[in-house]
Amino acid sequence: MMMGLEEGTVLSNGVHIPWIGLDSCSINNPETVERGVLAAIKAGYRAIDTAASYQNERGIGNALSLSGMDRKQLFITAKLNSISHGYNNTLAAFNESRKKLGVDYIDLYLIQWPVRGELEETWRALEILYNRGEVRAIGVCNFEENDLKLIMRRSQIKPHVNQIEYHPLKSQKQLIHFCKQNQIQIQARNPYSREELFQQKVLLDIAVKHEKTPAQIAMKWALQNGIPVVPAFSSINEVQENIQMMSFTLPIEDMVTLHFLNNSRMTGPNTGQYFCE
Repeated sequence: MMMGLEEGTVLSNGVHIPWIGLDSCSINNPETVERGVLAAIKAGYRAIDTAASYQNERGIGNALSLSGMDRKQLFITAKLNSISHGYNNTLAAFNESRKKLGVDYIDLYLIQWPVRGELEETWRALEILYNRGEVRAIGVCNFEENDLKLIMRRSQIKPHVNQIEYHPLKSQKQLIHFCKQNQIQIQARNPYSREELFQQKVLLDIAVKHEKTPAQIAMKWALQNGIPVVPAFSSINEVQENIQMMSFTLPIEDMVTLHFLNNSRMTGPNTGQYFCE
């Protein structure tokens, strides 16, 4: 399955989303943000993922401006902070994020965590932004099936994306089946399983066999399952590794072997441990 950074899949509303993006969660120093994002764009990345809670939107905006890239060639994802739920708060938070990023529109705007009791009003605000053309697609992060059903009961627009923790140790088959039935595209965050995956001998053996890093194997597994990925930025060298990963294909026997690593364990924070997801 050969892929390029310019390639991707298509959401239910016809919007193209790249297969691989840059998760900026781990960088908030202004100089590091600008250098990292510029290096990624120069290397060929076109999708940048940020959130109000990452406190780096202004730095990313500066990098986007310095890159000289045509805005239409970039795919920018932003996320609503959990403290900004509710109809009016959501609209205000979106405008603040857009201002800091220095863009006229955002490609994908996500609710970062489900805040129960305010989901319907928050989602109504996202629908307004979508209908105005201020965002090209709307979605959620870290939503379970019941959270999605709550939105979908009264919404006019289904979420286009659900960004979740997804890797061989947590393949979330039931949730993915539900999302596919409802044309909700899964996007994988944390495809490395916070390095816990790297302790699995099966993965290490597959990486050695293909002369790839364990991270490259984990991401390739997700991509070949039709799931776009947003690995966190840690170094410019890793950005280059991610590009090299696009040029090989895992054989079916390795895909199946990795599939059986699933133990449904979530390694990221839950809604009560809100951090950097």
